[in-house]
Amino acid sequence: MFNTVIVRYGELALKSPGVRKRFEQTLVSNIEAMLDQEKIEYSEVRREWGRIFVESSDSNAAKVVANVFGIVSTSPAITVDATLEASATTCAKVAENMVQDGESFAIRPRRSGNHDFRSSDIGISCGDAVYEKLDSQGKSISVNLTDPDKEIFVEMRQSKAYVFTEIVDGVGGLPLGTQGKMVVLISGGIDSPVAAWMMMRRGVEIIPVYANNAPFANDAGKERTMDCVRALQKWAPGHLMKFYEVPNGPYLEAVREKCNVKNTCIMCKRMMYRLGFEVMNKEKASGIITGSSLGQVASQTTYNMYAEIYGLGFPIYHPLIGLDKTEIMDLAKKIGTYEISIRKAASCGAVPVHPEVRARYTIGAEEDEKLDIDSIVAESMAGTKIHRLVDN
Repeated sequence: MFNTVIVRYGELALKSPGVRKRFEQTLVSNIEAMLDQEKIEYSEVRREWGRIFVESSDSNAAKVVANVFGIVSTSPAITVDATLEASATTCAKVAENMVQDGESFAIRPRRSGNHDFRSSDIGISCGDAVYEKLDSQGKSISVNLTDPDKEIFVEMRQSKAYVFTEIVDGVGGLPLGTQGKMVVLISGGIDSPVAAWMMMRRGVEIIPVYANNAPFANDAGKERTMDCVRALQKWAPGHLMKFYEVPNGPYLEAVREKCNVKNTCIMCKRMMYRLGFEVMNKEKASGIITGSSLGQVASQTTYNMYAEIYGLGFPIYHPLIGLDKTEIMDLAKKIGTYEISIRKAASCGAVPVHPEVRARYTIGAEEDEKLDIDSIVAESMAGTKIHRLVDN
């Protein structure tokens, strides 16, 4: 019976009229791209004040649309004329199979626009129709507005009314593409794909950058990383990602040869930031995202994180900084990267047996003096590969 999906958004409604219109237009484009990706048939996606409507009878449409960033919730609905009579008749039909003998029900009305009746009139009219219909069938039912067994929602707008029984939670956030682009330093581990997803949820298009530590890492780690990016791409139809693979192994060899080996992880992260900065400038992006979670590994202590960025002048974002591992794992399972990230891959062979965990904040800059940083960065960028991992 459903022929429309009601789409609700949250933060967009707080924007100025011009920004709101632009964000809504982006959201509509993203909805269409998600429907196309998932092969959901639809005839139209249209905007009205405070709502977006998808004209589709596909039973999966509401759940698919709920996975678009910026959407708070969706509902598969039946479209009827904006009258009390049409709404009441439809509510009664819906209730026939929905409300069982001995159950209670409630009508949840909502109205916007100019009508010659109030929201309470919708509730009374539709409630009476449901009660009369089910009573005529011999069902013993009751009205319970506090804690009903079943709920029927009626959203009355200016020209149409929508009757529905289900609200599907959306992922929330802001429409992807409304907050510019950022580089994400990504690996095939659990954390960095989740960090990328969290920033995507806030409207950021991501540019994945993978520092290939070969010969200290093997191809299994690279493949795992690529598959994580493919999983993230499913959340971003219409926004094709470019995957940068940048060689980092020669730099690590130089660090192990010329620097204090216990500082290897700090120096590695500093170089990753530099490489990310080069990609950031090339892509006209505005920041670098990491999967750092405070205290989780040696390179993520407060001391080391200070040393890693000391003297570097570009914006770095750590969306996971206050989350613990269990919370990050739960998110990874939700977004579809967890099973990929736990596949076996060799650990980085450059990690020292006893890495520094309480570094002086200047130690990275001091170790830099032992290396020809500019030449190493130039050589790494010259060896960069750009991959298109999926068609879009």
